[in-house]
Amino acid sequence: MITACALIAALNEEQHVAAVVRAAARYVARVVVVDDGSSDATAEQAGDAGAEVLRHPRTLGKGSALRTGLAHLLPQTDCSHVLFIDGDMQHDPEEIPTLLTRAENGVGDFIIGEREFCRTTMPSARFYSNVIGSAIMSSLIGVRVHDSQSGFRLIRVEWLRAVRLTSRGYEIESEMLIKLARAGAVIETVPVRRLTYADARSKIRPFRDTFRTCMLSLKYRYLDGQP
Repeated sequence: MITACALIAALNEEQHVAAVVRAAARYVARVVVVDDGSSDATAEQAGDAGAEVLRHPRTLGKGSALRTGLAHLLPQTDCSHVLFIDGDMQHDPEEIPTLLTRAENGVGDFIIGEREFCRTTMPSARFYSNVIGSAIMSSLIGVRVHDSQSGFRLIRVEWLRAVRLTSRGYEIESEMLIKLARAGAVIETVPVRRLTYADARSKIRPFRDTFRTCMLSLKYRYLDGQP
Protein backbone atom coordinates (compact mmCIF):
# COMPACT_ATOMS: atom_id res chain seq x y z
CA MET A 1 0.00 0.00 0.00
CA ILE A 2 1.29 3.46 -0.92
CA THR A 3 1.46 5.99 1.91
CA ALA A 4 3.11 9.33 1.21
CA CYS A 5 4.32 12.42 2.95
CA ALA A 6 4.70 15.63 0.95
CA LEU A 7 7.81 17.80 0.91
CA ILE A 8 7.60 21.37 -0.42
CA ALA A 9 10.54 23.76 -0.80
CA ALA A 10 9.19 27.30 -0.90
CA LEU A 11 10.67 30.76 -1.41
CA ASN A 12 8.40 33.81 -1.28
CA GLU A 13 5.28 31.83 -2.11
CA GLU A 14 2.77 33.39 0.27
CA GLN A 15 0.28 33.70 -2.58
CA HIS A 16 0.09 29.97 -3.37
CA VAL A 17 1.68 27.82 -0.68
CA ALA A 18 -1.43 27.52 1.54
CA ALA A 19 -3.54 26.24 -1.36
CA VAL A 20 -0.85 23.67 -2.24
CA VAL A 21 -0.60 22.51 1.38
CA ARG A 22 -4.37 22.14 1.83
CA ALA A 23 -4.81 20.27 -1.43
CA ALA A 24 -1.84 17.97 -0.81
CA ALA A 25 -3.06 17.16 2.70
CA ARG A 26 -6.12 15.46 1.22
CA TYR A 27 -3.91 12.79 -0.36
CA VAL A 28 -0.89 12.38 1.92
CA ALA A 29 -0.30 11.59 5.58
CA ARG A 30 1.71 14.72 6.38
CA VAL A 31 2.99 17.85 4.66
CA VAL A 32 6.37 19.44 5.39
CA VAL A 33 7.26 22.86 4.01
CA VAL A 34 10.82 24.18 4.08
CA ASP A 35 10.79 27.97 3.89
CA ASP A 36 14.08 28.83 2.19
CA GLY A 37 14.65 32.25 3.75
CA SER A 38 11.50 33.92 2.44
CA SER A 39 11.03 37.65 2.98
CA ASP A 40 7.23 37.35 2.92
CA ALA A 41 4.65 35.36 4.91
CA THR A 42 5.33 31.99 3.27
CA ALA A 43 6.08 30.23 6.56
CA GLU A 44 3.05 31.66 8.31
CA GLN A 45 0.71 30.80 5.44
CA ALA A 46 2.04 27.25 5.25
CA GLY A 47 1.74 26.74 9.00
CA ASP A 48 -1.78 28.12 9.12
CA ALA A 49 -2.74 25.70 6.33
CA GLY A 50 -1.58 22.76 8.46
CA ALA A 51 1.97 22.06 7.30
CA GLU A 52 4.96 21.29 9.47
CA VAL A 53 7.27 24.23 8.73
CA LEU A 54 11.07 24.30 8.78
CA ARG A 55 12.81 27.60 8.15
CA HIS A 56 16.19 28.63 6.76
CA PRO A 57 17.33 31.98 8.18
CA ARG A 58 18.54 32.94 4.69
CA THR A 59 18.06 31.64 1.17
CA LEU A 60 20.28 28.60 0.54
CA GLY A 61 18.73 27.20 -2.65
CA LYS A 62 16.11 24.63 -3.57
CA GLY A 63 18.48 21.70 -3.20
CA SER A 64 19.47 22.78 0.29
CA ALA A 65 15.81 23.20 1.23
CA LEU A 66 14.88 19.72 0.00
CA ARG A 67 17.86 18.19 1.78
CA THR A 68 16.79 19.92 5.00
CA GLY A 69 13.31 18.47 4.56
CA LEU A 70 14.62 14.98 3.86
CA ALA A 71 16.93 15.10 6.89
CA HIS A 72 13.82 15.89 8.95
CA LEU A 73 11.57 13.28 7.34
CA LEU A 74 13.61 10.20 6.57
CA PRO A 75 14.75 9.19 10.09
CA GLN A 76 11.21 9.28 11.49
CA THR A 77 8.66 8.64 8.77
CA ASP A 78 6.39 5.61 8.52
CA CYS A 79 5.41 6.60 4.97
CA SER A 80 6.46 4.45 2.03
CA HIS A 81 7.10 7.40 -0.30
CA VAL A 82 8.00 11.08 -0.33
CA LEU A 83 5.99 13.27 -2.70
CA PHE A 84 7.87 16.31 -3.97
CA ILE A 85 5.76 19.20 -5.24
CA ASP A 86 6.56 22.87 -5.79
CA GLY A 87 4.81 25.50 -3.70
CA ASP A 88 3.98 27.90 -6.54
CA MET A 89 1.09 26.02 -8.21
CA GLN A 90 3.22 25.07 -11.21
CA HIS A 91 1.94 21.58 -10.50
CA ASP A 92 -1.72 20.86 -9.80
CA PRO A 93 -1.90 19.13 -6.40
CA GLU A 94 -5.20 17.58 -7.48
CA GLU A 95 -3.06 15.34 -9.70
CA ILE A 96 -1.26 13.77 -6.76
CA PRO A 97 -3.52 10.67 -7.07
CA THR A 98 -2.18 10.21 -10.61
CA LEU A 99 1.34 9.67 -9.24
CA LEU A 100 0.10 7.52 -6.36
CA THR A 101 -1.87 5.29 -8.70
CA ARG A 102 1.11 4.88 -11.03
CA ALA A 103 3.25 3.83 -8.07
CA GLU A 104 0.63 1.29 -6.98
CA ASN A 105 0.30 -0.17 -10.48
CA GLY A 106 3.97 -0.07 -11.44
CA VAL A 107 7.26 -0.74 -9.69
CA GLY A 108 6.80 2.38 -7.60
CA ASP A 109 10.45 3.34 -7.05
CA PHE A 110 10.54 6.78 -8.70
CA ILE A 111 7.58 8.37 -10.48
CA ILE A 112 7.98 11.64 -12.42
CA GLY A 113 4.97 13.77 -13.27
CA GLU A 114 5.82 14.85 -16.82
CA ARG A 115 4.38 18.09 -18.16
CA GLU A 116 3.52 18.63 -21.80
CA PHE A 117 5.89 21.04 -23.54
CA CYS A 118 4.33 22.97 -26.40
CA ARG A 119 6.49 25.35 -28.42
CA THR A 120 3.56 27.61 -29.29
CA THR A 121 2.33 28.15 -25.72
CA MET A 122 5.59 28.23 -23.74
CA PRO A 123 8.27 30.89 -23.43
CA SER A 124 11.00 29.87 -25.90
CA ALA A 125 13.79 29.86 -23.33
CA ARG A 126 11.90 27.50 -21.04
CA PHE A 127 10.84 25.23 -23.90
CA TYR A 128 14.36 24.72 -25.24
CA SER A 129 16.02 24.47 -21.85
CA ASN A 130 13.61 21.70 -20.86
CA VAL A 131 13.93 19.83 -24.15
CA ILE A 132 17.73 20.01 -24.23
CA GLY A 133 18.15 19.24 -20.55
CA SER A 134 15.81 16.22 -20.74
CA ALA A 135 17.60 14.83 -23.80
CA ILE A 136 20.96 15.04 -22.03
CA MET A 137 19.55 13.49 -18.88
CA SER A 138 17.97 10.61 -20.83
CA SER A 139 21.35 9.75 -22.33
CA LEU A 140 23.01 9.82 -18.90
CA ILE A 141 20.57 7.50 -17.13
CA GLY A 142 19.60 5.26 -20.04
CA VAL A 143 15.88 5.95 -19.60
CA ARG A 144 13.83 8.21 -21.81
CA VAL A 145 12.43 11.10 -19.78
CA HIS A 146 10.73 14.11 -21.33
CA ASP A 147 10.64 16.34 -18.24
CA SER A 148 13.80 15.72 -16.24
CA GLN A 149 13.45 18.97 -14.27
CA SER A 150 9.91 18.35 -13.10
CA GLY A 151 9.68 19.00 -9.38
CA PHE A 152 6.52 16.87 -9.21
CA ARG A 153 7.77 13.40 -8.29
CA LEU A 154 7.12 10.49 -5.96
CA ILE A 155 10.06 8.45 -4.62
CA ARG A 156 10.21 5.40 -2.39
CA VAL A 157 11.72 6.21 1.02
CA GLU A 158 14.22 3.34 0.88
CA TRP A 159 15.83 4.76 -2.26
CA LEU A 160 16.11 8.24 -0.76
CA ARG A 161 17.86 6.71 2.25
CA ALA A 162 20.26 4.86 -0.05
CA VAL A 163 21.82 7.91 -1.72
CA ARG A 164 23.75 10.96 -0.55
CA LEU A 165 22.45 14.18 -2.08
CA THR A 166 24.70 17.25 -2.14
CA SER A 167 23.01 19.77 -4.46
CA ARG A 168 22.22 23.26 -3.27
CA GLY A 169 20.24 24.59 -6.23
CA TYR A 170 17.79 23.48 -8.91
CA GLU A 171 20.18 20.72 -10.02
CA ILE A 172 18.78 18.63 -7.14
CA GLU A 173 16.22 17.14 -9.56
CA SER A 174 18.99 15.93 -11.88
CA GLU A 175 21.10 14.63 -9.01
CA MET A 176 18.17 12.56 -7.74
CA LEU A 177 17.57 11.07 -11.18
CA ILE A 178 21.19 10.16 -11.82
CA LYS A 179 22.05 8.80 -8.39
CA LEU A 180 18.86 6.81 -7.95
CA ALA A 181 19.13 5.38 -11.46
CA ARG A 182 22.75 4.39 -10.74
CA ALA A 183 21.65 2.76 -7.48
CA GLY A 184 19.09 0.65 -9.35
CA ALA A 185 15.80 2.48 -8.86
CA VAL A 186 13.28 2.03 -11.67
CA ILE A 187 12.27 5.36 -13.22
CA GLU A 188 8.64 5.62 -14.37
CA THR A 189 6.73 8.58 -15.78
CA VAL A 190 3.12 9.68 -15.91
CA PRO A 191 1.68 12.62 -17.86
CA VAL A 192 0.29 15.55 -15.89
CA ARG A 193 -1.32 18.76 -17.02
CA ARG A 194 1.02 21.41 -18.29
CA LEU A 195 1.76 24.63 -16.45
CA THR A 196 -0.36 27.73 -16.69
CA TYR A 197 2.40 30.20 -17.32
CA ALA A 198 0.31 33.28 -16.61
CA ASP A 199 -0.26 32.06 -13.05
CA ALA A 200 3.01 30.32 -12.21
CA ARG A 201 6.26 32.18 -12.65
CA SER A 202 9.37 30.04 -12.48
CA LYS A 203 12.43 31.28 -10.58
CA ILE A 204 14.71 29.26 -12.87
CA ARG A 205 17.04 31.22 -15.16
CA PRO A 206 16.65 28.98 -18.22
CA PHE A 207 20.02 29.14 -19.97
CA ARG A 208 22.27 29.72 -16.97
CA ASP A 209 20.59 27.12 -14.77
CA THR A 210 20.31 24.58 -17.59
CA PHE A 211 24.04 24.88 -18.34
CA ARG A 212 24.91 24.56 -14.66
CA THR A 213 22.62 21.56 -14.28
CA CYS A 214 24.11 19.82 -17.32
CA MET A 215 27.67 20.32 -16.07
CA LEU A 216 26.82 19.07 -12.60
CA SER A 217 24.91 16.12 -14.09
CA LEU A 218 28.10 15.01 -15.82
CA LYS A 219 29.88 15.23 -12.46
CA TYR A 220 27.19 13.18 -10.70
CA ARG A 221 27.27 10.56 -13.46
CA TYR A 222 31.00 10.16 -14.04
CA LEU A 223 33.01 11.76 -11.22
CA ASP A 224 31.01 11.30 -8.04
CA GLY A 225 31.91 7.96 -6.49
CA GLN A 226 28.87 7.95 -4.22
CA PRO A 227 25.50 6.70 -5.51
